[in-house]
Amino acid sequence: MVEAFRLEATQLTQALTGVSAAEWRLPTRCAPWKVDDLLAHVRVVIAWLPDMLAAPAPTRAQVSAAEYYRPDGRFTPDTNAARIALAQDHAAEQLRGAALVDDFNATWQQVDRLCQAEPEGRVVRTRHGAPMLLSEFLLTRVVEVAVHGLDLADALRHEPWLTSQAADLVQDLLLGPDGTRIGIHERPSGHAGALMACLNQVASICQPITPVAPLAPSTSMRNDLGAAIRCSTTD
Repeated sequence: MVEAFRLEATQLTQALTGVSAAEWRLPTRCAPWKVDDLLAHVRVVIAWLPDMLAAPAPTRAQVSAAEYYRPDGRFTPDTNAARIALAQDHAAEQLRGAALVDDFNATWQQVDRLCQAEPEGRVVRTRHGAPMLLSEFLLTRVVEVAVHGLDLADALRHEPWLTSQAADLVQDLLLGPDGTRIGIHERPSGHAGALMACLNQVASICQPITPVAPLAPSTSMRNDLGAAIRCSTTD
């Protein structure tokens, strides 16, 4: 899991190096975030980990990565508004462009080093109080980097840079081992294109928890896990 996180974060860093000043203010599918706001959001949700790892470990995990996306108070309009504002505030505090990329790069590399030093089976407590295996929580961070990487590539009109490792992990989380988790029985294959096809299938049967522009027209969402992963705005 750590390797998949490292590879996907590296790809995102490289892809956003050299983005122009005008491109940082392009709109994304995750309105009202611009490109710099969305990168700031991804940085913020990764930056919770050092404090989580420094805190005492809970005795046992009680929440899986799939259960992490359960509908609760983290998806209320007020909570979503606070999450949106936090990313915008962080982006406003940074020198735009290279400084924002450098900040993201330093953050994920610190998290990578800390996670590598942890024993297998380490349990952490999320900022919302849920005890999770570190590997399961790190999977949700792979979701953030991967799915929002697709959003950023879309905003910048770039070819997606999604890694095969992240694509496989997100598909497995979304569909389950046989696809029955959300009623999809034909698993797409490949990398970015396949994951986007998978997300489009989810979009055809699920209702969004938080507003996000669809990957394809005439889509609506009903399933909680699929919607949360598609929107990927948890923290």
